[in-house]
Amino acid sequence: MKKNFAINLTVLLTFVFLFGSSIVVFAQENQEMKTKSDFWERVQFGGGLGLGFGNGYADVAIAPSAIYNFNDYFAAGLGAQYSYVRQRDIFTSNMYGGSVIGLFHPIREIQISTELEQLRVNSRFETINGTATRDFWNTALFVGAGYRNENITIGLRYNVLHKDRDYMYVDALMPFVRIFF
Repeated sequence: MKKNFAINLTVLLTFVFLFGSSIVVFAQENQEMKTKSDFWERVQFGGGLGLGFGNGYADVAIAPSAIYNFNDYFAAGLGAQYSYVRQRDIFTSNMYGGSVIGLFHPIREIQISTELEQLRVNSRFETINGTATRDFWNTALFVGAGYRNENITIGLRYNVLHKDRDYMYVDALMPFVRIFF
């Protein structure tokens, strides 16, 4: 039941994102009046940084991203991610990859998002018999919603491709904070 709901929600949000915007075409445009593109005025940069240290534990993450605002309601963009996680004498992991994100703002304070993430995971484990490695690709499809105040959004996202034996994310539901300047 949960899986069908998540799939149906993903399909609905994809259709809203792809077919919800309208295209306007002007047959005659004066090229002399259009001297400067407003492309860079519609681009926003942001991302996230993460640091976590503890008793033999280290977690460092960097995730820059950029979006293009098509209008007041729709935006889309790309992101990159790198994470290093280490538990001394037990575990070391490097994760890197990218994502494509779509944002929809039905009203100014609400943000609905879909994000497709592809990460390469290289892990090394210390075992009784020596060292073991696990290298794999992880794909995640997040559907989320959040409260937006200016350039900061706080919310929850759900990974519809999550499996219980996922070696990347422990839970399908995750909080997020997005900041764009």
